[in-house]
Amino acid sequence: MDNRLKLLSVALLVVLAGCSGGAADGGAGGAESVSLTADASGSAEAEQAGGDDLPQVQRRAVIRNGQMELTVDDFNESRDAVEATAESYGGYVSDSNEYVNRRSGGTYRSGQLVVRVPSENFSAFMSETQNLGEVERVETSSEDVTDQLVDLEARLSNLRAQRDRLRDLYESANTTEDVLAVEERLTEVQTEIERLEAQKQSLEDRAALSTVRVSLSERPPGPAQWYDTPVLQAFSESVNGAFVALRALVVAVAYAAPYLVVFGGLLAILGSGAVVAGRAVLRRLTN
Repeated sequence: MDNRLKLLSVALLVVLAGCSGGAADGGAGGAESVSLTADASGSAEAEQAGGDDLPQVQRRAVIRNGQMELTVDDFNESRDAVEATAESYGGYVSDSNEYVNRRSGGTYRSGQLVVRVPSENFSAFMSETQNLGEVERVETSSEDVTDQLVDLEARLSNLRAQRDRLRDLYESANTTEDVLAVEERLTEVQTEIERLEAQKQSLEDRAALSTVRVSLSERPPGPAQWYDTPVLQAFSESVNGAFVALRALVVAVAYAAPYLVVFGGLLAILGSGAVVAGRAVLRRLTN
């Protein structure tokens, strides 16, 4: 009975500690938000007073994305240039695709590269890449996720504290029922910790490495002029056109033959009748 009372007391303490921990974390989050907005004058005074012992002011975490469309002379050369530029700024190409398009009897290549570059080199990479071709479109966007990271860290601190207390409670549990109850709650807390850690890691990765989508396209070939056709090709096409015209004439005659027979016969009969009638009229007049 005493063990059950102790166990219930410890469980109550866990709940109360979790609530107080959440409040404390909220206060800590607010304090950190204040520190993030430290002004320049405070920083200057601290620099003069402390030198190398300055407290580090947390930088804001900003996710930056960009997209550009370029018309280039040669797709392969421009693609290699984008990859080289990304590597020079500490980035890499995470994904790419390429297409061969057909138009007016010719072909041209187009495709897209997804580049990840450190956020501090985002603007420099965008500016240098635009020099690789004729710029058709450029878009940039940013999202400040500092508050989200602060909130996630506060929630993780609270959950980790709960996990440690639950582990202590698990070790002191005496009955199977108590062990199962604590184990179930411990599993829920650990699952939530892993979910929040993955979310926090994703935001940190996206803030550390900006994403730039670079679309490249060669100039599509224009319509061909008749005088640009090679001589042999022109002769071959002319001969082929003559055979096509002759075949069309034969087919037309074949289609028209029945009509010619029927209507030709009628016209012949009518013509003969007209000739006979005319001769009869002429004889009467002459007599």
